[in-house]
Amino acid sequence: MSKMDVGTAGREDLSLGREIAERINALAAISEDPANITRIFLTSEHRAAADLILGWMRQAGMAAHIDAIGNVCGRYEGERPGLPALMLGSHYDTVRDAGRWDGPLGVITAISCVADLHRRGLRLPFAIEVVGFADEEGVRFASTLLGSRAVAGTFDEAVLGVRDMTGVSLGEAITAFGLDPDHIGKAARVRGELLAYIELHIEQGPVLEQEDLAVGVVTAIAGATRLAARLTGMAGHAGTVPMRLRRDALSGAAECIGVIEEFCRTDQAGLVGTVGYIHALPGATNVIPGQVSFTIDMRAPTDMHRRRAVTDVARQIEAIAKRRDLALQIDVTHENRTAPCAPWLKAQIADAIAAEGFRVFELPSGAGHDGMAMIDIADVGMIFVRCRGGISHHPDEHVELADADAGARVLLRLIENFRPQAGGK
Repeated sequence: MSKMDVGTAGREDLSLGREIAERINALAAISEDPANITRIFLTSEHRAAADLILGWMRQAGMAAHIDAIGNVCGRYEGERPGLPALMLGSHYDTVRDAGRWDGPLGVITAISCVADLHRRGLRLPFAIEVVGFADEEGVRFASTLLGSRAVAGTFDEAVLGVRDMTGVSLGEAITAFGLDPDHIGKAARVRGELLAYIELHIEQGPVLEQEDLAVGVVTAIAGATRLAARLTGMAGHAGTVPMRLRRDALSGAAECIGVIEEFCRTDQAGLVGTVGYIHALPGATNVIPGQVSFTIDMRAPTDMHRRRAVTDVARQIEAIAKRRDLALQIDVTHENRTAPCAPWLKAQIADAIAAEGFRVFELPSGAGHDGMAMIDIADVGMIFVRCRGGISHHPDEHVELADADAGARVLLRLIENFRPQAGGK
């Protein structure tokens, strides 16, 4: 263990961490499946979780409510009512068969920090708002960041007609949840109301663990481009078509996947690429695959780097298809721009981390977060907390008690010493 970590891990008082862990476990118990954590947007479990968070916010001295999209919103007034707010938040929905820390750690830690201020009777020269965003994962309606887009005023009302796998539309689900989809616009905030948006989140990767650090400063939330590719060749009998005469779509796809991996592996600037889905037709053991579909997910710390990489990879795939006499269709299905964290917020987060006795370490986020939506109305900053093994979106996702406490102390110190940007926006 590093010298820096000994100071925090050796503390006898881990009261914030213990409170956070207890509440993480209480929230994890609210699940569609008792054996696995599954808390999907606008379900009965989601509602029960919202009500529990609502109660914690009120206990912490906040005025709290659930807005028209299902976000749980709490406000702790400053030295006088109506001041602009520092907003803290993350999401409380999950993927299926999830871990318990992804999202809720940021919501619960923020509530615990406000509760600490409230216990001490401390009011600041700004308000603090905590938001548990209702839908970040996008599991039910295949559209991510619905909660934070509503707050940012960028919610697309066309999504209200999208139906889940059971045929229920988003608008119908909101109504069944006890809310009014016609009032979603009332959830929107404007830039002048917010001083900044800060999100504390588990890293969801192994870098902090490799660095032997409990916390880190996020530099940017990487943009992502997703593509759907389809190669079409000619199906044929596995025993009668000579190798030199084959137009095997699966072999072509395999070569493309290898090219994608090698291209990203040799990149020196944080590019990552993933083929997460592949489907071959006709899918019989003794038939040469005639058509293969696969997905590509590419992410990088800057938009320019990502776009250039997508262009280069697409050209290489086109060359493979041409050489193998395969027809190619490739389409962009999703694109999110990079959300850079504001330098002035990174500096204040770094100051708080250093003051807590940790080496300051910066790293990008390869995963998406609600800050990608919130950047439209506020400068964004993020604090990462180490997670064991870098594992996330999995039941083994875990944060040590000392690390949860360290993250809370960093956030609390940041709040108490927060300095709005000179001139404001």
